Amino acid sequence: MATALQKVRKGLLFTRLVGYAIRIYFSLLRGAVSAKIAAWTTRPPKHPIDPSEVKTIVVVGAAFAGYFCTKQMASSLPRDGRYRIIVIEPNSHFNFTWVFPRFCVVEGHEHKAFIPYTPDFFSQAPDGVVNWVRDKVSAVERERVLLESGEVIAYDFLVVATGSTVPYGLPSRVGVNDKEGGVGLLKKMQAKIKAASNIVVAGGGAAGVELATDAASQYPDKSITLVHSRAAVMHRFGSELQNAAHDALKELGVTVILEEKAVSDSVDGTLITLSSGKTIPCDCFINCTGQKPASSIIANLAPTAISSDGHIKVKPTLQIADDTLPNVYVCGDVAETFESNPNSRTASRQARVVADNVVLAARGKNPKNTYASRWGDGVIKLTLGLDKSVTHFFDGSEQLSFPGKETDLALMCDGAWAAVAAPPFDDTGIYKGKTVEPASLALGKSTV
Repeated sequence: MATALQKVRKGLLFTRLVGYAIRIYFSLLRGAVSAKIAAWTTRPPKHPIDPSEVKTIVVVGAAFAGYFCTKQMASSLPRDGRYRIIVIEPNSHFNFTWVFPRFCVVEGHEHKAFIPYTPDFFSQAPDGVVNWVRDKVSAVERERVLLESGEVIAYDFLVVATGSTVPYGLPSRVGVNDKEGGVGLLKKMQAKIKAASNIVVAGGGAAGVELATDAASQYPDKSITLVHSRAAVMHRFGSELQNAAHDALKELGVTVILEEKAVSDSVDGTLITLSSGKTIPCDCFINCTGQKPASSIIANLAPTAISSDGHIKVKPTLQIADDTLPNVYVCGDVAETFESNPNSRTASRQARVVADNVVLAARGKNPKNTYASRWGDGVIKLTLGLDKSVTHFFDGSEQLSFPGKETDLALMCDGAWAAVAAPPFDDTGIYKGKTVEPASLALGKSTV
């Protein structure tokens, strides 16, 4: 009886999933149609625009949230010459971080994780609307942002899409801003794993599980240990995914140690100490813990808007939770939206809400679009070795899991390139659109 009831519940969950996918499709279609209508109804300004009339929208960060938000805004803003978007991004290339754990192990594909930013992504926007500044924001003030280069850029509207950061670099982030450096670090990690005999991976989230199972698949004769502080790996997800991950680790010969922490500074080249005091062999330690929201740039501007875990608090409209800053919006991993599994889908959906609201506000209207977390966005595809994966859906009570076979060592990187209008795997180099010097962007507002 219980099994039959469970099957019914899973069937209902699958039906909900199909309905969710249909809603997402029509939402994307609606956005594309709106952009086309905006293009068809373009009217050039009758008179030259005075620079003081131009409203500036600054986007800090061009990972999934910032990049897609810029695209949506650029194709939806009125085309009368009174608006411009300035993207501030320190990286030379879009970092496709989902494949970093795989490319820490597998050789020969690392360059595919770095996708060139291209103006073709903004093909539906008028020429000159999107401006690109390769720099890093050090702090945000009212009406202007301060860059590490010492320059200052004024804004009328600000979108904070700084994502998350880690203190230890790979396998979650490369920790450098240029493709060449990132490729070099991935190759260095590959060599480190290849040369090791006793590999210890700290962290039983997605990055840790994927790296450990990939390494065990690639090098079955090595000793690999996964140390996780919780009672189960993938503890933020449903039991089916937890069990699938644990079983895969076990089948691949990975030793799993739960409810322990690896003391990172205890590594001496042969051993590592655990929080219990126990020592285990280790000549290669890989830390997959410590990911935190990158919210420090607004610490002085809106300290009360930063939560205890580092997220930026937001209103349902994704405006920052500070009534004195109605022109500041937040999206992506840095926003406190209580996602069970922050990912590119949640970032992109937040980006659309922010973009639509900024367009409304720029036109003198009240932002009315709101964001709410949806269970369907929490789907995860977890690789479990070089040729296996599991796709998992969980709505808090029922769950669906679909095992899969993986045939592409590069994990379909070509699809990610195509999604951002970059021909796979043709690296066109650093952004070839309108790249500007910060000092030229004051438009009548003080830059000192």
